[in-house]
Amino acid sequence: MSTIFKGRIRHMDRYREIAVAFSRNGFGYIVKEVGLDQVFSLPRRIFVQRHQQKDRKSAGERIRRFLEELGPTFIKLGQMASTRPDLLPRDIIKELEKLQDGLTPMDNEDVNQIIEQELGAPAEQVFQKFDYNPVGVASIGQVHKAELKSGKQVAVKLQRPHIRKSIHTDIEILKELTARAEKRTHWAQRYQLRELVEEFSKAIIRELDFIREGRNADILAKQFEEDRAIVIPAIYWDYTTKKVLTMEYIDGIKINAKTELSEKGYKTSILAERVMQAVFQQIFKEGLFHGDPHTGNLLALPGEKIAFIDMGMTGRLSEEMKKQLAYLMLALVRRKSDTIIKTMRKMGVVPEDVNLHELGGDIDQFLIKYDNIPGNQLRLGESMTDFFAIAHKHGIAIPTDLTLVGKTILTMEGVVDQLDTEVNIVEAAEPYAKDLIKEQYHPKQLAEDLFDQFQEYGDLLHDLPEAVQELTGLMKRGKLPIQVSVPEADSFFKKLDRVSNRLSFSIVLLAFSLIMVGLIIGSALGRQTSLLWDVPAIEIGFVIAMLMFAWMIYSIFRSGRF
Repeated sequence: MSTIFKGRIRHMDRYREIAVAFSRNGFGYIVKEVGLDQVFSLPRRIFVQRHQQKDRKSAGERIRRFLEELGPTFIKLGQMASTRPDLLPRDIIKELEKLQDGLTPMDNEDVNQIIEQELGAPAEQVFQKFDYNPVGVASIGQVHKAELKSGKQVAVKLQRPHIRKSIHTDIEILKELTARAEKRTHWAQRYQLRELVEEFSKAIIRELDFIREGRNADILAKQFEEDRAIVIPAIYWDYTTKKVLTMEYIDGIKINAKTELSEKGYKTSILAERVMQAVFQQIFKEGLFHGDPHTGNLLALPGEKIAFIDMGMTGRLSEEMKKQLAYLMLALVRRKSDTIIKTMRKMGVVPEDVNLHELGGDIDQFLIKYDNIPGNQLRLGESMTDFFAIAHKHGIAIPTDLTLVGKTILTMEGVVDQLDTEVNIVEAAEPYAKDLIKEQYHPKQLAEDLFDQFQEYGDLLHDLPEAVQELTGLMKRGKLPIQVSVPEADSFFKKLDRVSNRLSFSIVLLAFSLIMVGLIIGSALGRQTSLLWDVPAIEIGFVIAMLMFAWMIYSIFRSGRF
């Protein structure tokens, strides 16, 4: 038996199920490539069925059926993979977006057992009313309508029993299989399967924690506490645990039910505008955003209000990520290839051997595709996903939350198009991006950035003696790890001179600034007359500091090594 499967006997039945599912959906060759054929005695047809299936169904459809057959963990994997257009082809993503959980509801005994274990009493004692017929069934859990003792209508989300154990087992198997596949096949390396599974495992484990989902809902609600047009369900923490989430019940109309919306007098153009503005505010202003704003998670309420439900999938952007996203969006709209490349290099981890000439060519071809499209017809989400696909082609690793932004905007565009075909999404997004960039040049922000740089220099100077001491110790022991070839030595030392000169320049400039600030503050605070204040200290200090500064600059430039 292959060493990769040693100690995994307890999962042998699951390995067999996976092998059979591969075979049944035309992927029998994968069983052989990852070594499952060394574990089981499987029929020969498993290795030839691929060609029989290929003629009848597309690869995307066969992948979807394979995932559905293997249940909750694999379905969730497919749903999350559908948010990664930078890793997977568009035709496969379209199939993954069709994934439905298709699971039977839990029986009443399991429902009561979970509520009693988590909330300390059966459903009839915890709630005034509890409807055992779920209003929604998913791979991880299901949702029931209930009523609290206070009479408040709530939605209760319950986690399936034993789902944690099942998911952890499947994740363990997936990690083993993808590691094996990447060692033995080129296609697994191309699609970065191990990276995808690692990312997925972290995301699904987070999604198993309903407390985390409740906190995300609270944060989103706070974002819109002054905007009555956007509704986020309130969380009832006294009835919430890691496996039970109790939230306000929202009774609305699904955003894609156009006939019902029209019959009840809703103005779909206003609904479209509010969905769009809400998503852009979450992404560009707040940084925490609903990662799956599809029609099932958006409800229309009287007064053209919009309710966001199901906060299981959310994304989070740092200030730097928001800034780069704004630069990227404006560069895409204005067809600025140089800015796109610079932003791409800042957004992701760029391999050292990246071919910038080929990258530039792909970006130019990408821009040509959108060159003749008017601004009001430009698909912002589509262009962003195309951009991420180019990054993937050149081995540039883009943070997951940024790729989720592209998927979120693409999903939102689909919703908005159903409500109002005349809406200009790019025009709506531009002010948010511009405001974000303007904030970077606000005096307050510049002062904070300057302070952070001074702090970094301070940390550098603080750590310098220790670093020098360590370096000296290595030199004394003859263990200094420096390898410089003779032809490169002169260049190396010139660069070293430049670094030291620039550091000296920065330190003197910092000292000069501190001296002048101190003199100015002292002058401003000195209200009493004295001999000291009769002396033109600022003028004298300024002249001396400027002379020292000019001498140092002259010395550095004379050396030609700045």
